[in-house]
Amino acid sequence: MAVSLVGRPPKGHKWSLDFTSNRSKDLPSPPGFCVSQGAGHTEIARDADINLIVKKSWDVALGPLKQVPMNLFIMYMAGNSISIFPIMMVGMLFLRPVKALLAIQNTFRMIEGSQAIGQKFVYLIGNLACLALALYKCQSMGLLPTHSSDWLEFVEPQQRMEFSEIGRASCRERV
Repeated sequence: MAVSLVGRPPKGHKWSLDFTSNRSKDLPSPPGFCVSQGAGHTEIARDADINLIVKKSWDVALGPLKQVPMNLFIMYMAGNSISIFPIMMVGMLFLRPVKALLAIQNTFRMIEGSQAIGQKFVYLIGNLACLALALYKCQSMGLLPTHSSDWLEFVEPQQRMEFSEIGRASCRERV
């Protein structure tokens, strides 16, 4: 009682499909599909792509300006003491804008059009603002050499004339 399977198609499962036969010509188009409307959608999609590229490039250009409030908060929370945490924060305040300025061509490589120069300018201004904040933080911490005593050995350091504490101020007389 041997059964011969030569010449008979293999018996498939209930949900199996046979992809060897080409029956796509027998299938009707789906409801709402029209071959002539396909060309109009590509023009709209192309315009939408251009608008999306411009929007994304403005998002990239405004990124450094959006970081300024966060950098101000970080500067406030770090304080003015000379310790490891404020020094690391100041280092990052310097490092991020410098890296961004060095990679400005890679950042805006794919941007084309009339707004590219303005976007690069806004990006540059934002990074320079972040650098200015870092310089201000260094100056408030006393890390920048801004007095002549920082450069010359024979000049005495500047003496504070007044100290302030919470609720009171005291003056020190010069000797």
